[in-house]
Amino acid sequence: MLDRLGRPLRNLRLSVTDRCNLRCQYCMPEAEYTWLPREDVLHFEEISTLVDVFISLGVDHLRLTGGEPLLRRDLPSLVRMLSRKSGLRDLAITSNGILLAEAVDALKAAGITRVTVSLDTLRPDRFVALARVNELARVQQGIAATVRAFGTLKIDTVVINGVNDDELVDLIEYAKPLHAEVRFIEYMDVGGATNWSPEGVLPRAEMLARLTRHYGSLEPLVDTSSAPADRFRLPDGTVFGIISSTTEPFCRSCDRSRLTADGLWYLCLYAAHGLDLRGLLRRGATAEELRTVLTERWTTRQDRGAEARLALGDRRAFVPLRALKENPHLEMHTRGG
Repeated sequence: MLDRLGRPLRNLRLSVTDRCNLRCQYCMPEAEYTWLPREDVLHFEEISTLVDVFISLGVDHLRLTGGEPLLRRDLPSLVRMLSRKSGLRDLAITSNGILLAEAVDALKAAGITRVTVSLDTLRPDRFVALARVNELARVQQGIAATVRAFGTLKIDTVVINGVNDDELVDLIEYAKPLHAEVRFIEYMDVGGATNWSPEGVLPRAEMLARLTRHYGSLEPLVDTSSAPADRFRLPDGTVFGIISSTTEPFCRSCDRSRLTADGLWYLCLYAAHGLDLRGLLRRGATAEELRTVLTERWTTRQDRGAEARLALGDRRAFVPLRALKENPHLEMHTRGG
């Protein structure tokens, strides 16, 4: 099933909660947020039903996100339900790592196949400044536990110019003995609470220039998948990636959609509106009726949100804080990043 640009419905990012135990400045910088009503959050059985419909339409990669997904009670039970589904080739999770050391063995036993941890700095004082809590040690413990359980992981780093852009080499060197792959992510202008500005973006080209000066020649790797990262190999064989969502968007190959914890389906991270699948489900829609609705929506999809933002130049369309409090779905932590 293809959209109007020929992009298949293949990757689903499933948010299991909008809550998080960090307050990172590029994602959730406000002290207080309007949380989704608990009665609106999808039950595990409802999630399972919707995932069955998505799989029947071609989704074979599923990533659990949040907020922080490990804040969802009894998450391994949901993982077990999902991992048993025929047709699902990959079941991954993205976490901030704080609760990971205690949870990683249960997640692996339940059927998680890959783990990504967000880590934006190796400096304790800078971690506190970025995330508002002193939890770097627990994040690193979670990373170590994941390497023990899975043998590898990916580390996602949001690079902010003038904040942590001097740690590119440090993070690569940190990841080497862990057999981890770092993916540097350009600072994205999502939502309105983050006070994003173009000056905060360290472009992909500058990241490559700095790493080339330090390591020497970088070898671009050919990747035929729809993964968002451009990957490179250092002279010693170490591989890292760069996701240039801001300066060089990958919209034309994006096969990702997002399901919020309360069942809104977004066809683009930047979309203003989502389709209320929870409402359809709780009103008794059959699997075939859900398939019809999803098919109609995807086959008319032509979203290129990041490209549209780039075309605006410095005049980005921000969402005012007042609107965010009235509609929490406008922020990235609710949509699953």
